[in-house]
Amino acid sequence: MPQSVNIWPLREDGMIYWNWAFIDRPAAAFDEAFAFWTTVTATRLSERRGEHAQFTTLLPEHGDACVRGQAVGGPGGAHLDLDVEDLGAARRRAHALGATSVIDEDNFSYLKSPGGTAFCLTTEQGGRVPPPVAGPDGTLSRLDQVCLDIGASSFDREVAFWTELTGWGTRPTSLPEFARLDVPDGLPIRILLQRKNTDEPPTAHLDLACADVDATAAWHESLGARRISRGAHWMVMNDPTGGVYCLTGRDPHTGRVPA
Repeated sequence: MPQSVNIWPLREDGMIYWNWAFIDRPAAAFDEAFAFWTTVTATRLSERRGEHAQFTTLLPEHGDACVRGQAVGGPGGAHLDLDVEDLGAARRRAHALGATSVIDEDNFSYLKSPGGTAFCLTTEQGGRVPPPVAGPDGTLSRLDQVCLDIGASSFDREVAFWTELTGWGTRPTSLPEFARLDVPDGLPIRILLQRKNTDEPPTAHLDLACADVDATAAWHESLGARRISRGAHWMVMNDPTGGVYCLTGRDPHTGRVPA
């Protein structure tokens, strides 16, 4: 039976104890999108919830959920949710660092970073990181990262914001246009920031860590995805509804880039 990873101990300030990747897809394409995403993550959808039944959770067989879906009016993308012990304190911290609230409720806040990146602070809970998923040929992969795509002039400010908000430092990367937050190993979702060449509005996309990028791409293609382009250590894909995501050569167990 696949084994899940024990939760990282709570930080001393109790700030962040779990995190989530949110898949945002157009409402009209919701069923098609999540037929794909539940297959490649080996999950099933929870009952939909929200005023317009716009939210769902992708429930794994082993471990705790760390991926959710949302039906949206626009083209969609991805965003981060950070689970915190003290929502009021976390909200004040975010505001002091330049974030602005869009919606504040008793159990969550929807905010935008100083550079306009959307994210949420929530009071949910998780503890066991789901294991990687085996494709039809046994090749392992795992949806384990949200990449924040930042305009060129906002990049340094956004890196400073996210490191201050989370209390995590950054790990070095092989390419200067990327900064990787040093997310504790017991949290399920890695966080990467990418500096774009232009000052376009910020977006975000999902990354999957893959033992074999080409084998995983072939599996995803059989489910309706398309290869778009190849980068230094990754492949850009479109899911069956046109949503952008990447397959990367990181270790699906640890999320680390092989030496």
